[in-house]
Amino acid sequence: MARTTIGPYHDRPRLRGVSHQWTFFAGLGLAAALLFIAPPGRPRLAALVYGLSFVALFGVSALLHRRRWEARGHARMRRLDHSVIYLKIAGTSTPVALLALSSAEAAALLALVWVGAALGVLQSIALPNVPRGVRAAFYVALGWCVMAEWPTLRAGLSPLEFGLLAAGGALYTLGALVYAFRRPDPLPDVFGFHEVFHLFVVAAAGCHAAMVIALLS
Repeated sequence: MARTTIGPYHDRPRLRGVSHQWTFFAGLGLAAALLFIAPPGRPRLAALVYGLSFVALFGVSALLHRRRWEARGHARMRRLDHSVIYLKIAGTSTPVALLALSSAEAAALLALVWVGAALGVLQSIALPNVPRGVRAAFYVALGWCVMAEWPTLRAGLSPLEFGLLAAGGALYTLGALVYAFRRPDPLPDVFGFHEVFHLFVVAAAGCHAAMVIALLS
């Protein structure tokens, strides 16, 4: 029986995954730089978790979207891709918790986002065909959990850091709407709605990376 091959070049826009491929390579340098500038202790742990989650998200996404996959392998990679989104969300909240909150507040936020991420990973593995709108809503809800510590964040972050946190969250939310509604879809054969979604993710990740750099500096 012939295998069904799923790949980016014959059934997807030609630029599918390109932005995440290049962001993965940039992320390797970012992760190394964060570890270099982070002092020992909480800051270095925050840098490590954030850097790993950044590289994992864009690396898995690039691998899924830029190469050809046999159908079974594609299904596995799709589960992994959806799983690392949850890990990236929790990984982004980790530096905020460790570097801008008290120990008790940090513990509460970390428990919330990492338990939420673990549940999201389980959903991605066990129930991979959840409607994309529902999945997008889960991503957005988990991402905005950081605002449960709103009063302390306003005091613990500089105006620049808080602005970057909020801007990144807004960009992720807009990207989730593009993902859920599949619009806009400008050039379906070259640069479709999924590529627009990916650009929102890259822009949001850039805002949050700048925030982490500011927190560590």
